[in-house]
Amino acid sequence: MSAVSLRTRYLGDAISTASPQQVLVMLYDRLTLDLERAQLALRDGRRDDAGGQLRHAQEIVFELLSSLQVDAWEGGPRLAALYNWLVAELNQAMVKHDAGRVASCLQVVEPLRDAWRQAAASLSAGAVASTA
Repeated sequence: MSAVSLRTRYLGDAISTASPQQVLVMLYDRLTLDLERAQLALRDGRRDDAGGQLRHAQEIVFELLSSLQVDAWEGGPRLAALYNWLVAELNQAMVKHDAGRVASCLQVVEPLRDAWRQAAASLSAGAVASTA
């Protein structure tokens, strides 16, 4: 089995066995990585590479938006509005090849990723404590 096949299988297994909270953190981690890569590509003048990273970032944001249960909690509508803003900013970053817009998106995404990571860790710690 090739290294690529093994990596693909490992990632598939990691996602299929992850909790919903862990999947959310994985999505945010990849979104952050896509934005960092796009920013670097734009700085280096690699517009095609940046476009691919930004399109993938948009796909992740669309997934986050589609899975968001807006009515489940009072912050839902604000988070949906933030996701819609991210989609619009990423689109403008692609059209205008604007690393500054990507940086703005990163400034929003990184604290959200960190907050979701902390929330997922708290839920995991609580689950472990309740089974002990």
